[in-house]
Amino acid sequence: MGYAVVSDDAVEPVEGRPCELRRLSEAAGMENVAINRFRAEPGEQIPLAYHYHDEQEEAFYVLSGTAVIETPEETYRVESGSLFAATPGSPHRAHNPSDADEAVEVLAIGAPAVEGDANEYDPESESSSESGEAADGGA
Repeated sequence: MGYAVVSDDAVEPVEGRPCELRRLSEAAGMENVAINRFRAEPGEQIPLAYHYHDEQEEAFYVLSGTAVIETPEETYRVESGSLFAATPGSPHRAHNPSDADEAVEVLAIGAPAVEGDANEYDPESESSSESGEAADGGA
């Protein structure tokens, strides 16, 4: 049996990100699911790029504030207490708009936790290129 309790305050933020990212599943020793907590101030993007996953299902649960998630068909405003889900192959980009009144906090969950599964998506050309580090290393 194995158990872990992880406080997000005890997990150091990842360097070089457009917003605060704390990798909770890594700190808990989990290998099959990626769980990350993001905090984005107004104008900050959550993942590194507009992207999609080949295998991973990804969900963003908004803890506070409002996340804006762009897809090729629609832009979603996801309020606190709501979940946005993307199936494999579904391009999306989450961010906190620059005109937002407050930060947004999001719990991102992705499974399976697959390295190199994130691919950049260019909505202008509707073509994509494999990137591996386009999003956030799994969720």
